[in-house]
Amino acid sequence: MTRITQVGILFLLIIINANLIYAQDIPQATKAYNKEIKKLGGQKAIQHALQVVVDIESETNSDLILLTEIPAPPFKESVRAEKFKSMLEDAGAEKAWIDEVGNVIGLRKGSEEGKVVVLDAHLDTVFPEGTDVTVTKKGDTLYAPGIGDDTRGLAMVIAALKAINKAEIKTKADILFIGSVGEEGLGDLRGVKHLFREGKDKIDSWISIDGGKIGRVNNAALGSVRYKAIFKGKGGHSWGAFGLANPHHALGVAIKEFSMQASEYTSKGPKTSFNVGRIGGGTSVNSIPFESWMEVDMRSVSADRLKEIDAIFLKSMRKAVDEYNASGIKDAITLELVKIGDRPSGETAVDNPLVQRAIAVSNYFNASPKLTIGSTNASIPISKGIPAITIGRGGKGGSAHALDEWWVNENGAEAIKLAMLLTLAEAGISK
Repeated sequence: MTRITQVGILFLLIIINANLIYAQDIPQATKAYNKEIKKLGGQKAIQHALQVVVDIESETNSDLILLTEIPAPPFKESVRAEKFKSMLEDAGAEKAWIDEVGNVIGLRKGSEEGKVVVLDAHLDTVFPEGTDVTVTKKGDTLYAPGIGDDTRGLAMVIAALKAINKAEIKTKADILFIGSVGEEGLGDLRGVKHLFREGKDKIDSWISIDGGKIGRVNNAALGSVRYKAIFKGKGGHSWGAFGLANPHHALGVAIKEFSMQASEYTSKGPKTSFNVGRIGGGTSVNSIPFESWMEVDMRSVSADRLKEIDAIFLKSMRKAVDEYNASGIKDAITLELVKIGDRPSGETAVDNPLVQRAIAVSNYFNASPKLTIGSTNASIPISKGIPAITIGRGGKGGSAHALDEWWVNENGAEAIKLAMLLTLAEAGISK
């Protein structure tokens, strides 16, 4: 064998190996699910619905702008909720209502009793009251706080309902079209937690629209636990009361203690994170504060690791306060720990029919599927063993959670088609 031949074979092996690695990174649907989606997509009524999505793009764009310009601050989504409810009714929901916590729910009855499928997007944005949410347009680009996250998802839910009704598609399962509250920040998934609390009507399959690219299949829940740690003392003048227990000083000791312990823990094992995100307290530069506080976020894909770093946090906070109080200061610092967030971990298996259909539908629309992990509305049903995923809103956008958030309708209809076809596949078509 010549050296040229050896080099050629080696090069070929490298290419084959690289292709195998790449193929492993792309989630695969079985032939059965790819065949199912291809057959479903070829049905005359489904083709009609897919075309309707394209035909109503200008309406969908108008819906997006209208909803974006209705403020939906955390815990104050009611005005947008009322409008979304009326839009569900106009789109053909058989019944629409707002539940006890503010979720908007539109029902489309199926022909068979039993299964319930959800298509969801969240109503709330991260922006506080008073934020200017006027949509501006520069070329093809729309700019406004919340234009993508997640108002585009809401517009997609409405468009899917319109298209299914205009094509007169009958499903076996009931479909709930939902605009949920409390997905962002301290909302702590309160809307979805309410829907899955004990005693509520059962939901069998959950699809959320949130996040970016078409083809995204978020099947794993990134769990998190959050605390507000409040350090309290008497407070006093920086000169006259010098030596008095200082909550800020205690907080500093606590951060150091927790960071040391948590850094050692997170250096090994499945990825787990921690962050001190906000700090506050004090009245003036020449005053010993009477209160100091911080907000802490811890995350992990592993439920066990989340519990363990939670325990590390609690132990380090108490240790820091005890050590500070024993350091010779006058009086003492007290500590109050308030849990302000609790989001579970979990995963919907790749071989679950919902995930398999999501991958197959992505293939059908030539969108490269990608499995992801995140903290979304799907986290709650995932943690309860209910098939659930979050899919992308498509188009092209950026600067989420920023005042200059933007979105461009670049093949945006494809993401709506994908969401609709996946929902119909889960619900089943009635003959």
